[in-house]
Amino acid sequence: MSGPALGLQVHGLRVAYGDFVAVADANFRVAPGASFGIVGESGSGKSTVLRAICGLAPLQAGRVHLHSAQTTELAAPGSKAFRRQVQMVFQDPYGSLHPRQTVDRILAEPLDIHHLDKPQARIEEALDQVGLGSAYRFRYPHQLSGGQRQRVALARALILQPQVLLLDEPTSALDASVQAEVLNLLERLRERLGLTFLMVSHDLAVVTHLCDQILVMQHGHSVEQISAADLAAGRVSQDYTRSLMRAAEGFVRSDT
Repeated sequence: MSGPALGLQVHGLRVAYGDFVAVADANFRVAPGASFGIVGESGSGKSTVLRAICGLAPLQAGRVHLHSAQTTELAAPGSKAFRRQVQMVFQDPYGSLHPRQTVDRILAEPLDIHHLDKPQARIEEALDQVGLGSAYRFRYPHQLSGGQRQRVALARALILQPQVLLLDEPTSALDASVQAEVLNLLERLRERLGLTFLMVSHDLAVVTHLCDQILVMQHGHSVEQISAADLAAGRVSQDYTRSLMRAAEGFVRSDT
């Protein structure tokens, strides 16, 4: 990856579908190279925030922009440059992959859209990055396990060499052992490639494993922002955050 690491800033983000307000007012800043998490129960608006950032949900108000240590704003949301720098990995690794396309075609599509050269080399590199080899190139999604499908989805996001990954519960559809493998892979990729992560999850243990700062959301509103260490230690200020911790019985931060 070339160029300075990029961060993401969201200010006053509001998403509404008619009279229903999915996100009322989201504000946060993800530093370049950092990993930031959003937690909350189903319907809290956390996934909608990611979808609004990448243009899949209607942004009624607010601003989203990329920034580096040297520049306050880069690449307008919705632009081709923004979409290349910001990629999303979805929750369901089977639903997000075209069932009638091979892995090779799935990975070639973003290269075609962005008119990038050397597609064969880029495809092989992306598969190697996620721990799959060239033997997987011409398989179909139904021929892969859940963990392998999610690795392909991750390879599709990485193939454009983005600097920001939006992770929408990327391990929730996987078995516990496979979930740990994917989380460790994400950690290694962030460190090696200098990526910035914005991850949403309902699982406190998962999000604190990967993220340093965490935003708690409820009914489309930001409740509090705390460090992962404080969340794991129970040093929280809001009753709603405490209720999430009680719901996650046995929750502890894992650094392994």
